Amino acid sequence: MEVTEDVLTSIELFSGAGGLALGLERAGFEHIGLVDNYTDACNTVKKNRPKWNVICDDIANVTTKNLQELFDLKTGELDVLSGGAPCQSFSYAGKRLGLEDTRGTLFYHYAIFLKQLQPKMFLFENVKGLLTHDGGKTYKTILEVFKEAGYSVQYKVLNAWDYGVAQKRERLITIGIRNDLQDKIKFEFPKPHEYKPVLRDILKDVPKSDGVLYGEKKQAIFELVPAGGYWRDIDPEIAKDYMKSCWNMGGGRTGILRRLSLDEPSLTVLTSPSQKQTERCHPLEARPMNVRENARCQSFPDDWEFCGKVMSQYKQIGNAVPVNLAYEIGKQLKQSLKGA
Repeated sequence: MEVTEDVLTSIELFSGAGGLALGLERAGFEHIGLVDNYTDACNTVKKNRPKWNVICDDIANVTTKNLQELFDLKTGELDVLSGGAPCQSFSYAGKRLGLEDTRGTLFYHYAIFLKQLQPKMFLFENVKGLLTHDGGKTYKTILEVFKEAGYSVQYKVLNAWDYGVAQKRERLITIGIRNDLQDKIKFEFPKPHEYKPVLRDILKDVPKSDGVLYGEKKQAIFELVPAGGYWRDIDPEIAKDYMKSCWNMGGGRTGILRRLSLDEPSLTVLTSPSQKQTERCHPLEARPMNVRENARCQSFPDDWEFCGKVMSQYKQIGNAVPVNLAYEIGKQLKQSLKGA
């Protein structure tokens, strides 16, 4: 793909249904490649952005190729590498933490892209739990690999609710700057918005869409749960019968029989519309949120169409980076690069 000098370029790995890519596009980036192996998600991106170069393949296959030739890039030319590899434990086989310890994991292939292409900056996003995964060893190894690849790193946990997303969703955002550009590029994380949206703001005039329903018995129980409430807000005998073995578990179990409220943001949108331990019942109706409602919670535009069967659409949306959060980070990346 031929790009002009004033265009900022990016390649995204583990691109999914395009939430992160769409946010970066809005911020001014031109994607010269997106890689994912989930066919429905790839089809979603292709349907909405037919001109994007979507590579639907196992990333382990992609990294066996000459990446400079594949993307028609010179080493160091790419502006941003973005994406977030799923969290996996590493081997710690080496004498020191580094790239070899990550072999056999998806992160290893992200690191290969980084080492080979040497982009000016990178964006690595992941769940907040990565900070403590395997006693903190996993993230420590990741930081060592970034250092080994020639990057200085800063990281912060951002809550999407602070950035125009009607959802509580915390993500660990890691930003890297190539060492030779340290004096030219400075990055600041986006400042939280003054107003934080709630479901009342986004659940207006939602387009009709597919969605799953609860069974008759579960629906009847959810009819008893007030908006913003959960199992403690109904008759204990009914709750006990529903919860069965969960009744005797420790902790607050606040996700069980949980109903959302119009006056609050959504809880983290998940990949499945109904799971006993982590329910997100619609605030006004006794049913799960449908596909387009979840997409609104993830700040996808209404014209972004999802491919595949309904459960696949739920999965794509639940795995996505909220578009508005990606946009805010993208604006900061653009500002950093334009100042170089």
